[in-house]
Amino acid sequence: MKLPALASALLLLSPAIAAQDVVAERTAQSGLPLDPVRASMEVPRLALGFTVDPASRSLAGTADYTVTVDTPQDRLAFDLDPRFAISGISVDGQALAPAAWSNPAGLLTITLPRALAAGSRAQIRIAWHGAPHVAKRAPWDGGFTWARTPDGQPWVASAIQGEGCDMFWPCLDHPTKRIGLLDLSVTVPDGLVAAGNGVLIGEDHAGGWATWHWRARQPNNYGVTLQIGPYRLAEAQYRSAYGNTIPVQYWHLPGDRPEDVQYLLAGMQDYLAFFEDVVGPYPWGDEKVGLAETPHLGMEHQTINAYGNGYKRAPEGYDWLAQHEFGHEWFANQMTNATEGEMWLHEGLDTYMQPLYLLWKNGRMAYDVALWDHRKRVLSRVPLAAGDPAATGDYLDAESGWGNDIYYKGSWVTHTLRLLIGDTAFRESLRRLVYGRPDPAPGNFAPVRRTTADFATIVSEVTGRPMDWFFDAYVRQAALPRLLEERQGSRLRLRWETASALPFTMPVEVQVGDRVLVAPMADGTGMLDLGSADARHVIDPEAKILRDDPAITAWQAQERAAEAHAKD
Repeated sequence: MKLPALASALLLLSPAIAAQDVVAERTAQSGLPLDPVRASMEVPRLALGFTVDPASRSLAGTADYTVTVDTPQDRLAFDLDPRFAISGISVDGQALAPAAWSNPAGLLTITLPRALAAGSRAQIRIAWHGAPHVAKRAPWDGGFTWARTPDGQPWVASAIQGEGCDMFWPCLDHPTKRIGLLDLSVTVPDGLVAAGNGVLIGEDHAGGWATWHWRARQPNNYGVTLQIGPYRLAEAQYRSAYGNTIPVQYWHLPGDRPEDVQYLLAGMQDYLAFFEDVVGPYPWGDEKVGLAETPHLGMEHQTINAYGNGYKRAPEGYDWLAQHEFGHEWFANQMTNATEGEMWLHEGLDTYMQPLYLLWKNGRMAYDVALWDHRKRVLSRVPLAAGDPAATGDYLDAESGWGNDIYYKGSWVTHTLRLLIGDTAFRESLRRLVYGRPDPAPGNFAPVRRTTADFATIVSEVTGRPMDWFFDAYVRQAALPRLLEERQGSRLRLRWETASALPFTMPVEVQVGDRVLVAPMADGTGMLDLGSADARHVIDPEAKILRDDPAITAWQAQERAAEAHAKD
């Protein structure tokens, strides 16, 4: 986000970082293990204020924190990109000398004038300013986008999922550290609108500047955003099956065609009906469903999703980007991964919601086509999730970079799970995972943090059978399960082979003529009598199981070779 009239004074950046716009090593990573100081800190309330100046591509900010600690502390610490200059810090109204704080590498450490006892709280004010990192390819490369609308007006957006909130404000950059209540004020040149998280409390205009006041409960840190432009507001009211009415609001550029705007608004209400039917109540129904048009493709900012897909119509009759980002209100903002290494719980479950939405909307063929597209993109070179819960980014792949499999393999793992346990158990498992209870209703749940182990436990409790074998083979191991076949006359022997130490007990369906036989595979092996030595058989005829497929592997290698040749 950027800054205002104080422009020249605020462009004080840390030397080498500012010159090259290189992101500090610590800032470039999100969700690093918590040190004892940050682990002890909680934030029941934060008043976060920005002044953003598109002309100088800079910002000035203040963060008024209410901080509690659960162990005695004589210091506090926040994550903040060291490119920013600190204007001042105070504790309980007492200004600190500059020697009381330091931020050499992105961990802003503050020495307190008085130690805090366990269970006590303090009011911390931090003021900072500077020019945030400019994203080279938002939203994949985190940072700010400073753009112009078609008619030449400023158009600004932040997107910082991979790098985290410390790219532009002092925060606790870890998925376990949410803010109880956020008051967000954004000051921009008059004529621009700052679309924000939560509920619009009001706006003030003075001296050529406009300040937009927002309030949001329990925001996901990377979901806090600045989205600024000469926006117009289009809105609708959605009557939920849960009895509440939810505002659906879209901040769009003034030149957009009304029919496009209405198409997107209608689509959002259809997606809302789907998610409430299949998963459960919209988590932020007391605030809004929100979107803001952005100069980059999109991002799941809580209650104000970034949308930059240009109203592209898909042959299936929906906007894939708007539907995907909206799904993150459940799978990221309500249910948040407990560590960065469990990102597949955000992306895989949400990616599966697209084929499932098409099944709900258009029927089986649309579902199968979407799943087949996902299957061709599964690489399985690295595990979906880290074996060490404290690790980050184990799902990253040397060739695909940001983990491709957390989307597409995650989607197929979820597909296989649903068909293994059935729709009723699947929906109940999702509800327990997302809401922490089987009977969510507006007002009776709060955001939860989850791991793969949590998901396995929930599915085991719902189904009444152990599921560690499933999650270990699909999530903790890189290679896909292989199904080995041996045919002797009418007898078909089957054996699963996986990298997991646990027997892979996935039942296998085999079609013979118009009959479908099932091999239970109780110990990872099975045998079926096909009826005759001449019987033709088809393994897994409805493609329920994610497994190694040499044909797909060969095709992927061919595609990579063709791409490499085209670049030469």
